[in-house]
Amino acid sequence: MVKFFLNSQSRAYLRSLEAEFGESTNAIRLELNRFEKAGMLYSEKEGNRKYFQANTQHPLFGEVQKIMRKYAGIDQIIERVILKLGSLEKVYLEGKWAKGIESLVIDLILVGNHIDRNYLTELLVKAEGILEKQIRYVLFEEGKEKAYLQAKKEKPLLIWHQ
Repeated sequence: MVKFFLNSQSRAYLRSLEAEFGESTNAIRLELNRFEKAGMLYSEKEGNRKYFQANTQHPLFGEVQKIMRKYAGIDQIIERVILKLGSLEKVYLEGKWAKGIESLVIDLILVGNHIDRNYLTELLVKAEGILEKQIRYVLFEEGKEKAYLQAKKEKPLLIWHQ
């Protein structure tokens, strides 16, 4: 259940997960019930829908989230790109991975001043080779990302900040 542990704000109900993952509702229901019974997910009823969300208070939540970030390649992006640039202030994850949906493309919003774009491209190409995923990005100077973020229908996930 990458969706819930990569972005702890993700909420979903059974039918939406069926459409999203292309799995049978029965298989998804079984997994959701197992995670809920283990305390990793909690649920809330709204009308006739039962919404699930990660239980961030669970003692293993942080560890599971780290594993999901490793699985998605976020740890490698931080280690091999973000920390080497030095002048980045914030990095957001958007697109499918921000929703917790696996993809061969990682979409990033980078915020910082005086970023050497050539060096950034060089680092991203190396990270793409290691992750075997394409990395797309938009780069904003600090403060200029606000309008872009506000215009987004899906809220990007902040994955790193200085």
